[in-house]
Amino acid sequence: MMKSILAAAALMLAVPAVAAESEGGVTDTEIVIGSYTDLSGVTAMWGVNNSNSWRMVFDQVNAAGGIAGRKIKYIVEDNQYQVPRSIQAANKLMNRDHVFIMVANDGTPMNNAVMPEQLAKGVANIFPLTSARSMYEPLNHLKFGLASSYYDQVRAGVKYFVEKRGKKQVCTMAQDTDFGRDITAGIRDQLKAENITLAGETLHNPTATDFSAAVERLHDAGCDFIVLGTIVRDSVQAISAVRKIGWNVDMMGQAASYDDAVATVPGGVTAGFYSMTPVLFVAQTATSPDVKAFADAYRKNYGREPNFAAQIGVTGAQIVVQALRNAGHDLTTDSFVAGLESIKDYRDIFGSPAMTFSPTKHQGSNESFLCVVKDGHWQPVDAEPMGY
Repeated sequence: MMKSILAAAALMLAVPAVAAESEGGVTDTEIVIGSYTDLSGVTAMWGVNNSNSWRMVFDQVNAAGGIAGRKIKYIVEDNQYQVPRSIQAANKLMNRDHVFIMVANDGTPMNNAVMPEQLAKGVANIFPLTSARSMYEPLNHLKFGLASSYYDQVRAGVKYFVEKRGKKQVCTMAQDTDFGRDITAGIRDQLKAENITLAGETLHNPTATDFSAAVERLHDAGCDFIVLGTIVRDSVQAISAVRKIGWNVDMMGQAASYDDAVATVPGGVTAGFYSMTPVLFVAQTATSPDVKAFADAYRKNYGREPNFAAQIGVTGAQIVVQALRNAGHDLTTDSFVAGLESIKDYRDIFGSPAMTFSPTKHQGSNESFLCVVKDGHWQPVDAEPMGY
């Protein structure tokens, strides 16, 4: 009898230790972090550069000894900017790789499709590569957005153009996706605040290439300002279609169109095009030693120039590393979340708005900058970020 009691007691004492070791993706020597992103699809210029930066930061941390004795193992899966491939990739990361957290997952509809099961499994979704509000709303213990949302960006931009530039016939041309609808919601809400009605609206498939009918429709509506819910390729095609008919209407995008590929279109087709962005792209022009060191390291590691998505990757990865350090040696999902929620007024090396998190605030910042294409480059219209 005594032996049975002692054996049962020993088993009970062993349970907590087993539970502590079973935290997914965390061992005494390793932290497994996963991403699904576009490595070969229509937004590969975002996914490749962004994941490169996350890997570079993690490699630097590992080379310096890791975090509390643990090295970061970073696994990236190609989703080709497609929902089915994202679901497949996420299942692999969660069920086969047993990732601790997922970071920088690419695409609004992709994240929205994956997150219900992901959150149910207790895998946090951190700083996805989309600025949709659903990445941090409604408040959930396990999901965090890095900076201003598309909704925040277009509201701030519409407010500026209506109140400072006198625009009255505001229109929108957006993808017929969760991404596009989030942008349209921001436009409508800001116009309501300005007591103005949306003058015209068109929707298109993300793979659309012909925008002539949409442009004709908005031209007939008398638009004096068009907000684009587009990414890179469709931004260029939409702007080109507008300029082709000689229409010199002001047009504005958001973070997804704030890319060198848009600014450097031959022939100055995109000159004068505006975009809102949560972070200024400064990697190629800054004199800051930290920014220059980042750009030099990126070129050395990957043989290419860092773009805007690469900058975002650095900021996101460095904040995650800080949260992991804040969590201490007893790393669990809860201690990681608490470590992230304790970060206040974080300033990255690129001069972005200060980022703060808390148990009731899972979006780092809601301010953004207005920029314009001039001489083949993005230039800030104002040095200070805007809100609404």
